[in-house]
Amino acid sequence: MRVLVTGAAGMIGRKLVARLMQEEAIGDRAITALDLHDVVPLEQESIASAHVAIHVGDLSEPGEAAKLMREKPDVIFHLAGVVSGEAETNFALGYSANLDGARLLFHAIHEAGHCPRVVFSSSIAVFGGPFPDVIPDDFHTVPLGSYGTQKVMVEALLVDYTRRGLLDGVGIRLPSISVRPGKPNKAASGFLSNIIREPLVGREAILPVPRDVVQTHASPRSAVSFLLHAAQLDGAAIGPRRNLSMPGVAVTVGEQIEALERVAGKETVALIREEHDEAIWSLVQNWPTRFEARRARDLGFVTEQTYDEIIKAHIEDELGG
Repeated sequence: MRVLVTGAAGMIGRKLVARLMQEEAIGDRAITALDLHDVVPLEQESIASAHVAIHVGDLSEPGEAAKLMREKPDVIFHLAGVVSGEAETNFALGYSANLDGARLLFHAIHEAGHCPRVVFSSSIAVFGGPFPDVIPDDFHTVPLGSYGTQKVMVEALLVDYTRRGLLDGVGIRLPSISVRPGKPNKAASGFLSNIIREPLVGREAILPVPRDVVQTHASPRSAVSFLLHAAQLDGAAIGPRRNLSMPGVAVTVGEQIEALERVAGKETVALIREEHDEAIWSLVQNWPTRFEARRARDLGFVTEQTYDEIIKAHIEDELGG
């Protein structure tokens, strides 16, 4: 089986690639070739393998996606794009990276004439308020930001191309992924990871929103498991509605901080400084909070049960704890 990962140099992409190389299979199907694509070069020394090919290019450029279809991959993980804050501040880039790249990729799949399983990393940003206390699976997708708008457009394309038999798509709406490793990025949700990651290594972190803000979280470890599980699902079991809201742990920011104190102590929590940021707050207050995610759970998607587990997963995976 040949597997293609777009956005392979991103945080989730790198973790997915590491898992694919470790297991050398998706379910009971062995991986015989792995194509890794991104706009920036990947660190080749960490993925040196005879069956791995590295591709550098921009999917929004005409002809780029067609190159990746020459070998007709059986499974495609489409993770490429820019994050929420960047899509909001750079309008043209957001549509180019998040919408045009996916559209051209799907068109190239159609032109290649095969029907691969395509797993698309969508986002809970496809939803816009006002929200009920718990968002059901059939809640309308009416985003209130450019990032969510771009994601919901790709979700619609995924369903249409699947309906026509041109690809076999599954869209997974990721909740807030925390704790994200590495340096802060331009995602508007970045503070949700920053307030945990930075204090754990002795650095100050800024909390730009009130403590009563609620978000649904899953760890990077769970995000990779979501992707791999989606690649194995029976299309008939999913049905015609191909985009699924993932399960997660719904907590307030204050409860995140309480979990951090339980895991790492009061001196760690003392490194969090509250400093309101109106630009971030203007986005956050329109975000969805809690999800039913019944369809995903019934299809076998699982994640952590508490935020303490999410923090411990970060310590194990990133800090060697």
